[in-house]
Amino acid sequence: MPRHPDPDLEQRILEAASRLWARGGEKALTMRAVAKGAGTTTPTVYERYRDREDILRALRLQTRRHMFDALTRTRTVREAVRCKLEFALAHRHSYEMLVDGVAKPPALHEPWLSFNFMRQRLAEHLGGSPREHTRLALAVWSLTYGTAMLIIRGGFQGALRAQTLHACLDALDVMLDSVRSKRFPHTGPKWPTNLILGQGRKSRVNGGGRSGQLRKQSPR
Repeated sequence: MPRHPDPDLEQRILEAASRLWARGGEKALTMRAVAKGAGTTTPTVYERYRDREDILRALRLQTRRHMFDALTRTRTVREAVRCKLEFALAHRHSYEMLVDGVAKPPALHEPWLSFNFMRQRLAEHLGGSPREHTRLALAVWSLTYGTAMLIIRGGFQGALRAQTLHACLDALDVMLDSVRSKRFPHTGPKWPTNLILGQGRKSRVNGGGRSGQLRKQSPR
């Protein structure tokens, strides 16, 4: 009898890969281990994915879609940040993998759905175009990621976890109020024209300026 294709096989492969990555990172993510975890054979995995990097890319794209789908159900910047935090804490391993090496190809040139969504929300909330809010979106991203990783890696629970989440949201409100009142500081060099984020193949991170260094803010 002819064999019928397994419609759930690709998802099982991705789930197995996610579990392996969570346990031991890229070293644990071998094609043979993925096949075993998915209940299939190594040649079958190769029929669907060229190599480990192809599987990782599929995992990143899937995680981005799932997070974007969750964010689209929000209406404000605060709701979007809360939603992103909840997603990160509920899918910690997928979220960590999503950010790992995000500023390097191939992840750099993949669609950054949630980042672009946040820029759009900021533009709707504050005026201007989404690209005008790239630096602010980067600040919001840093705040959100830092909070999520502190809770995850620090093992925050109970009252400490709740206080940390609300501290992040309160900091966000202060940030947005500062932007609205034109009091949001802009230290350091101007945003380089060749530093482009969230634009797929057009994305670049080789911007000019004092890369990796902090410039002291002048006293006011």
